[in-house]
Amino acid sequence: MKVLKIALPAVVVLLLILAVVAPLGPVPGFFIGGTATPPPTQWSDTSDVHEIKLKVPGTPPRVVIIWVIEYEGELHVAGSQDSGWVQRIGDGAPVEMRLGDSTYALNASPVREGWRPIMEDYIAKYEPDYPDIIAGFPSPEEAEGLIAVFRLNRS
Repeated sequence: MKVLKIALPAVVVLLLILAVVAPLGPVPGFFIGGTATPPPTQWSDTSDVHEIKLKVPGTPPRVVIIWVIEYEGELHVAGSQDSGWVQRIGDGAPVEMRLGDSTYALNASPVREGWRPIMEDYIAKYEPDYPDIIAGFPSPEEAEGLIAVFRLNRS
């Protein structure tokens, strides 16, 4: 019983520390991990990649787990205009993206024109595996002003 009184609080503290420093589901973290790798001249097929880690600037920086879509040879992410990571990127910012074990230094720039086909592909990619989540998304026609789409440019 005495061991349980000591072990349980230690486990709780450890879990809290992990939740703060590493992204877990919708909870952002601070550290992205991976091996720093120069971005390739052409991205490999990401159709089977469901999630990446994206580190956005700020004090402290924020690392989120997010979906990614390849559209016309470039990687894109999307999020709600009022989410913290979207607001930190704003009109563009340097970011780090972890894909597998590689971490790439990139620049996120907002896609202000021609973003609807990107969102259509984004929805088409994730709807088969996450229909309940996608059902909560606005349609591309309704997403104006609600959703931000960013292109992840090579630095």
